[in-house]
Amino acid sequence: MPHSTAAEAVAAAATPASSATILRNLYAARFVFAIAWAGLLATDASDLSPFTVALLLAYPLFDLGAALYDLRSSAAASQRVPLLVNVALSAATTVGLAVAVSSGIPDVLRVWGVWAITAGVVQLVVAARRRGLGGQWPMILSGGISVLAGASFIAVASGDNASLRALAGYATLGGIFFAASASRLRRTDTSSER
Repeated sequence: MPHSTAAEAVAAAATPASSATILRNLYAARFVFAIAWAGLLATDASDLSPFTVALLLAYPLFDLGAALYDLRSSAAASQRVPLLVNVALSAATTVGLAVAVSSGIPDVLRVWGVWAITAGVVQLVVAARRRGLGGQWPMILSGGISVLAGASFIAVASGDNASLRALAGYATLGGIFFAASASRLRRTDTSSER
């Protein structure tokens, strides 16, 4: 008999209601983080100060942690591969940003843009596979918008007015989508308890 990991056992035992609760709490935490991060970045987005660099590296690291938590606590087998891809993308982005900050804001925007595009595609895939849980349309929309935003970051990086302020707007919008999805999952949980 093959051995199963603890994460697989948790995922197999998770009912749709418990998976929805786990996701709702994760999405709520991601909303709070994204809004706080955007506010902090907006206060110091004109240059690559040590504070700004720390913020830039914190975002993909938080995303990596969130994906690992999701993977270990609620992910069904069909979501494991996309979530593992997301973990790898977030780790690669952290390294890419650590290198890009020495070259300037345009290179930071290019790295962020590539990440936004690829992570947006992964988000679309995961959300589409989770439609049965409810509350996933905001995540589907967020994934699509992330792809478009990533392309715009790459385009802006080539211009004369390359700025990190757009990243604060991106995080804010992403946070709003997480809040909307968490709210819809709350309604799904409440209706399933009746």
